[in-house]
Amino acid sequence: MTQTQARPKKSDSGKVPSYRIICNWDGAPLIYAGYPQTAEMLLEKTFGPIRNTQVDALFFSLGIHEATWPTKIVEMIGDSSDRKYDAVLKRNISETVREYWERGENPYAAIADHGHGLGMHVYPSIRMNDQHFWTYQTIEAMLKSKGERFTKMRLDHPEWCLSEKHAPGWCATSWNMAIPEVRDFKLKFIEEACRIADWDGVELDWQRHAFHLPWGDEYRLRYTLTDLMRTMRDMTNKLGKERGRPFRLAVRVAATLESCNRIGYDIETWAKEGLCDIIIGGGNSGTDPGFEVERSAELCQGRDIKLYPCWDFDGRQATDRLVKGKDWRTAWFRALAQEFHSRGASGIYVFNWHGYTDTNQALFTTMGSPVTLKGTRKCYSNVHRMIPPRGSQRDYADRDDRIYGETPVELHRTLTGDGPTFQVPMYDDVPTAAKAGTLAGAELHIRMEHFSPGADVVSATLDGKDLGAYTVTNKAAQDPGNPSDVDENSWLVWKLDPKLLAVGTREVQVKLVKRDERITPPLTISHVDIWVDYK
Repeated sequence: MTQTQARPKKSDSGKVPSYRIICNWDGAPLIYAGYPQTAEMLLEKTFGPIRNTQVDALFFSLGIHEATWPTKIVEMIGDSSDRKYDAVLKRNISETVREYWERGENPYAAIADHGHGLGMHVYPSIRMNDQHFWTYQTIEAMLKSKGERFTKMRLDHPEWCLSEKHAPGWCATSWNMAIPEVRDFKLKFIEEACRIADWDGVELDWQRHAFHLPWGDEYRLRYTLTDLMRTMRDMTNKLGKERGRPFRLAVRVAATLESCNRIGYDIETWAKEGLCDIIIGGGNSGTDPGFEVERSAELCQGRDIKLYPCWDFDGRQATDRLVKGKDWRTAWFRALAQEFHSRGASGIYVFNWHGYTDTNQALFTTMGSPVTLKGTRKCYSNVHRMIPPRGSQRDYADRDDRIYGETPVELHRTLTGDGPTFQVPMYDDVPTAAKAGTLAGAELHIRMEHFSPGADVVSATLDGKDLGAYTVTNKAAQDPGNPSDVDENSWLVWKLDPKLLAVGTREVQVKLVKRDERITPPLTISHVDIWVDYK
């Protein structure tokens, strides 16, 4: 079997299958294929980017809050606006879905069957709360919308929503999962979704978006989410018995156990009671590389539960690096994949990786296995936390993401002469590669905001060893299309001895030696990267 060859479709009746890469398509192919649309167009947009890759499972989102199939449980997509749309793309997706069913075609059956033909497992992905109508930031605004974006159930029962009193404004209209009627609705809705195609399981996407219980009461009310999980497990077990093969249950939750508890996910109980088969740890907004795979494995000990880190498309962190954003992203995700394979993850899960057929091929054909990652360029980074300014439209979206982020951090003089320490994972065996003659080199890159070359001086150590002199460069100087040689921010670069880069977590400490007193903003360290290049 080649590294990009798909695996057989049928899972055995025992163990939960391991997937090299799980790709979550958020339903966008229903738009991307255009309007009017045929099943052939939809299948090509859906599978073109993942065909002949290491993607073994497709998770396909079935929409936001209306049904994308005929049902009496809630309105079908387009009904809440009486099939009148304020944008072409809204018309496209709503009418595309409706026309499939009006023609007597089931688009999800086509997706499941086509995926099986390629050797993939296919799951529907159900968003437990989705706030893509976040411009309505109060219950009053929702009620005044006259059903423009909201289902009749929400409008008839505004008391079933969290409200702006118990959630950030953009999540005011999120379902309050502490309400039993809401949980009952969710169970019926999801069970119906599970029966519309020959799926291999279902994903409950708790992270899109992660506000389900009244603010401040999430931990105390976590038993209500567990109550829903128990009913979901009973439902999937029943469905599996009816079909004669297991119907798997996946959950996408926060990356850290602390964040899970703060949101209301009692992962310990879910694992102990076997309420899920797959746990996916990721951010509510962007990529959180801090998935605690070892701690999660301890909770799942004795249970056949697979563990996956979840990564968003996430180009935001590529800003101002010395290489093109696409090149940095490829090197970063390869480093993350190497790390999590080494730490015991079952595979890799990607979310929102939109693209053409060849957009993500470099990653989809390598990061599913340590074998295909070997000898590829990688960028190992510390955890960087991106917090938007308070008062932004999606305030607190990052509240529970990257909670152990170390950058950005201001660099100040200290009484002891020490400075901040950064944890940088290293899971390439660099010393062995150097001995084998396959290593091209390794460097430490640290981005300093408001750095004054020639006036500011810092020092750095790697696992306590002083790294000595560094070179200073910047993005402008690296850009042949930019006439400037100077920039507000600089990158400090050290050549590294391969012997210092053994497998494990490496510690980089930065100390302020001298600061240009004429510059009032503090020095800020925004990124700490270790690059590994091969011949």
